[in-house]
Amino acid sequence: MSAPAPVRPPAANAATISANGKAPAAAGKSAGMPISVRGLSKRFGERTILNDVSLDVTPGETVALIGPSGGGKSTLLRCLNGLNTFEAGEIQVGQHNLTPGDTHNGKSAALQQVRRSLGMVFQDFQLFPHMTALENVMEAPVRVANVDSTAAAERGRKLLDRVGLGERADFYPRQLSGGQKQRVAIARALAMDPQGLLCDEITSALDPELKCEVLEVLEDLRREGMTILMVTHEIGFARRAADRVVVLADGKIIENGPPSQVIDAPTTDRTRQFLSRVLG
Repeated sequence: MSAPAPVRPPAANAATISANGKAPAAAGKSAGMPISVRGLSKRFGERTILNDVSLDVTPGETVALIGPSGGGKSTLLRCLNGLNTFEAGEIQVGQHNLTPGDTHNGKSAALQQVRRSLGMVFQDFQLFPHMTALENVMEAPVRVANVDSTAAAERGRKLLDRVGLGERADFYPRQLSGGQKQRVAIARALAMDPQGLLCDEITSALDPELKCEVLEVLEDLRREGMTILMVTHEIGFARRAADRVVVLADGKIIENGPPSQVIDAPTTDRTRQFLSRVLG
């Protein structure tokens, strides 16, 4: 596998965030992080979840992962961020390579670098209930990156402003709506200054109005050049905002192309069947 172009390593210093809460390098597409997957295979017991999957995501690209439930979409994201081990293949995130040995060794240097490079946003928010919105955003910079708490708080407030929640900084998760919780989760993922964002069905538990709040934040990040790989059933958003749509079914990629091709003119019966159920 050829080496990717040099990429600015992720910074943990609060000084990398400008006055409006945005990373200075995020103005153009080159700010994003390239992701490459080669021959990835993952099993749970006797069941194969990912079967020799290969995928490239270019810097600043937004890729929507769609497909039937159980097809391996969430597992792929969790392998990319080292939350799941895998049995075969290789993952390259910027300059950092992950092999099966790295993911089985949860403290490997490569794994730690990948986790700093790729932020992760989950379907169920996973906020700490005993912490305010601001404290949730500050936690990783202070605990993991050893950022001074005063600097982390200043940065955290800017990030909450960035997702439209500056006035909710001192609210606890129980005082926030589902859409607000998810926006706090996005701010938390951005707190480590990643160059890529992995989003796992982050709007599936929200009503339509709250979904729009969250998707607007993702569109802003897309325009700023963040690399985004998102599992979604929001076909309208995938058509409008994704550069590319990838269909994953039965552990394999069965379609891969621009939204106009994959959504409006799919080439496989499996994709047509899935879309008819989702859009029907």
